[in-house]
Amino acid sequence: MIEVYIDGASAGNPGPSGAGVFINNNGVVERHSIPLGNMENHEAEYHALIKALEICVANNYQIVSFRSDSQAINQAIEKRFAKNKYAILLERALKLSAELELFFMKWIPSLENKSADVLARRAIRLNKAEEIHEQDS
Repeated sequence: MIEVYIDGASAGNPGPSGAGVFINNNGVVERHSIPLGNMENHEAEYHALIKALEICVANNYQIVSFRSDSQAINQAIEKRFAKNKYAILLERALKLSAELELFFMKWIPSLENKSADVLARRAIRLNKAEEIHEQDS
């Protein structure tokens, strides 16, 4: 089973955001820091979930166990329901998860999600660096 740790983070709410995806594929580790632009923290959490699912589908990973420290994400997946703008993001995530043979989602404390958190914060820095570069152009 492939373990996928996800985290979304924002520097401000809204503000520059990033997704962190840490994948342990039977001892082979993948690390992804994905700049997301400006958004709210909860929105970044959903985008981290979607990006991780896209990576799993693209790599044909079939049996995956996702871990997140976001109770909102875990509850939305469990209940298959989200309000407002998050409903569209949840729908996208559920469609992607349906492409997998087995998809599990588990809430974990923040202390157990440090790898994904570090990657999400790195993505924020990459996001900010891109903004600075665009301003210089």
